Amino acid sequence: MSHNPIRPWRNIDRRKSRQIHVGPVAVGGDAPISVQSMTNTLTTDVAATIDQIQRCADAGADIIRVSVPDEASSRALREIVRESPIPIVADIHFHYKRAIESAEAGAACLRINPGNIGDEKRVQEVIKAARDHDCSIRIGVNAGSLERDLLEKYGEPCPEAMIESGLDHIRILEDNDFFNFKISCKASDVFLAAAAYQGLAEATDAPIHLGITEAGGLMSGTIKSAIGLGSLLWMGIGDTIRVSLSADPVEEVKVGFEILKSLGLRHRGVNIISCPSCARQGFDVIKTVEILERRLEHIKTPMSLSIIGCVVNGPGEALMTDVGFTGGGAGSGMVYLAGAQSHKLSNDGMIEHIVEQVERKAAEIEATRAAEVQAAE
Repeated sequence: MSHNPIRPWRNIDRRKSRQIHVGPVAVGGDAPISVQSMTNTLTTDVAATIDQIQRCADAGADIIRVSVPDEASSRALREIVRESPIPIVADIHFHYKRAIESAEAGAACLRINPGNIGDEKRVQEVIKAARDHDCSIRIGVNAGSLERDLLEKYGEPCPEAMIESGLDHIRILEDNDFFNFKISCKASDVFLAAAAYQGLAEATDAPIHLGITEAGGLMSGTIKSAIGLGSLLWMGIGDTIRVSLSADPVEEVKVGFEILKSLGLRHRGVNIISCPSCARQGFDVIKTVEILERRLEHIKTPMSLSIIGCVVNGPGEALMTDVGFTGGGAGSGMVYLAGAQSHKLSNDGMIEHIVEQVERKAAEIEATRAAEVQAAE
């Protein structure tokens, strides 16, 4: 909400971590929490993969991960990196040589899984490739693929086993004077992931990549991720996030931003505040919001819009948003601008008019921002 003061009780005290870079994107320190997704196309289908990356970037993704399961994918990665508008993380499992090839192909980061990448000598070779090609590394601990000795020691995947796995591999990287890394410790169980992340956050200052792995479909996975990631972010833990959904990767990006926006950690695009509707509604709220979400996707400027069906909560919500519409009677409602009543509007023309008002406000915000930057220079 561009016109409202910052309220101290809404602030989150983020954990202090060191900063690394994934290509040009800073991760950790005081950098904004970045949003990631992962392609689900065949990497060897270069055109389809680049198209999906572009759609994720258009939705706001800062970083994208691409699986590199074989040598043909390593070769394809070179062209994908060249065409991608955002930095690429090469996802490596089992074959450490794929990590070396990916670094040579221009990947900005290598994601390796300690449970299946091989012995310490192979990890050292990956470190050398990363250093030679100015590539960061993500240590990706996963409850579903922990090392055999840790499973024998602890009997089952547990927070202690996941933390130990992560710290063991941090030691390998740091013993080889490599500090350009971040770490994750994902699980599909929210409690297990949250406990592991909390322990890891206390044990290292490395940037933390958050995720609830294999969270499920669009609805169930969104809910599980919102609970798991939201609780950790609220505690100040997390420097970059990926929402894992059995859905279009673009949906992962949208959900990731909504989680961050709900906590005031990132601000991008229009935040629509709308009621669930009831018999008091003066117009079809659900249909209106559905259309507006689609019509306003192109706006990147952070701003707020309230769409409320009646006067019970409508005026109060509108006071706190950049643009608002509250349903009234006789087929019309009230438009609010910058929290103040502006003018009445017929329901018949509301969608086009609201889109126009939001676009105008976004342009004003951007013009003010540009003027401030120019004045500062």
